[in-house]
Amino acid sequence: MFKIVSAREAIGLIKDGDCIAINSFLAWSNPEALHDALYECYMETGTPRDLRLFCAAGFGAWDVNRFADRYIDAGAVREIVAGHYGSMPSAVKKALAGEIEAYCLPLGVLSHTIRAAASGKEWVPTEVGLGIYCDPRVDTYALNDVSKRELVRIREIEGVEYLLYSTPKIDVAFIKGTTVDPNGNISFEKEYLIVDALATAQAAKRNGGVVIVEVERVSHEFARPRNVIVPGLLVDAVVVCENAYVEGEYNPALSGDIHVPTTHMDYYINKLAEKNARTGSGFDPRDETAEIIGERAARELRPGDIVNIGIGIPEMMGKYASKLGILKDVFITVEAGGVGGLPAPGQAFGATIGADMICDMATQFDFYDGGGLDICFLGGLEADMFGNVNSHRLPGGYSGIGGLANITHSTGTIVFCMSFTAKGLVAVRENGGVRIVREGDIRKFRRAVSAVSFAGANAVRRGQRVIFITERCVFELFADGLRLVEVFPGIDEVSQIRGLLEFDC
Repeated sequence: MFKIVSAREAIGLIKDGDCIAINSFLAWSNPEALHDALYECYMETGTPRDLRLFCAAGFGAWDVNRFADRYIDAGAVREIVAGHYGSMPSAVKKALAGEIEAYCLPLGVLSHTIRAAASGKEWVPTEVGLGIYCDPRVDTYALNDVSKRELVRIREIEGVEYLLYSTPKIDVAFIKGTTVDPNGNISFEKEYLIVDALATAQAAKRNGGVVIVEVERVSHEFARPRNVIVPGLLVDAVVVCENAYVEGEYNPALSGDIHVPTTHMDYYINKLAEKNARTGSGFDPRDETAEIIGERAARELRPGDIVNIGIGIPEMMGKYASKLGILKDVFITVEAGGVGGLPAPGQAFGATIGADMICDMATQFDFYDGGGLDICFLGGLEADMFGNVNSHRLPGGYSGIGGLANITHSTGTIVFCMSFTAKGLVAVRENGGVRIVREGDIRKFRRAVSAVSFAGANAVRRGQRVIFITERCVFELFADGLRLVEVFPGIDEVSQIRGLLEFDC
């Protein structure tokens, strides 16, 4: 039977060494009051400690003073398993210093392992991840040398190779909803995402664990059954935070309280871009690189396409799909669960502006793994002559794979949106073409990538079309590697493309 308790009382249910599954997608649906209470309890008492954190996506807000980053930095955590680390600066710092165990696996696979854990399964077999960094024959999913757990195995079944991914043993579920009714049923009216709330609660109970839910309000009316996301029979403790949203923070266009027509998308994109702009990005106001790439990428869309758009430069594709009037003819999705509308930009990524539906994340990845997408637009840190892409590991940092491995697994056309060079590049549109004002110091198209997030050979074998759109040219992947297939007006092919490549194409 659930109880309404204080945040501090709820933290008292956590034992040293527990595995806490955080049902969040970056900052969204992330129970901040529970994180704050855990940090305060640890700082005052030294417990709970030696915690293990599990989250299919990341659980940060690019801020060392929010969510789990505070108690990670303080030393309360000994292990993290997640699909994305870029939003969690304290986690990355601790992991790269070898001070905690840390593992990164494909987001969609981790989402599916939660659901499998709820049904008592020990392993999840899938072809997702074969031939990339998480395949033990290729590289490692551990972020450091102290991380030695075996989370992935290789098995052949009926002549087909699979990776087996271990399912989590969840002791505590951290969930954020909106309303608790008299029976403890939880609904998500003001949440932008469901993530995998129900499966996370079920997996915790299957393992004999506890489910703690943070909500904004208590209702004395029973919820409509179809609106319940987590039933009260799974809930142990409810923490009520009546001021969960500060004034002006809640956005009804992201929760679905108002629907946004395609004609209004530009307005909401611009509002979110201003509100959620990342500080300290070093962005040069003269640089139109992302705009150039986004506009060219949008021209790859065809009426009726079902689409996924990644974070970063690919977001510009959505902006130009709207500007060019193409958005109304395609169906945009985001891995966090949004169907229809347009993914929110920047630090708001994961939410959807004007979604037609918001489903749980595992269901969205079922659709992706099954070939539901026609085309996807993704970013990359570097690419090589064979079409391999590194999007998860950079020198001195670690962003994580996110949903890329699942998204690219069965999608017919894969578009990587990435600048040709980095660190100092400034490109502008001029006289119907492109002018490179300043070349970047780092070349992103290399003879070999330093880590493999996407394997070009897999795509060639599956017959997928893979193209790389930059601010100056387009490459396409063929059986023998990348070929230069398009040079933008204003660009000198010899000096500004081929002369900067580490390979022939």
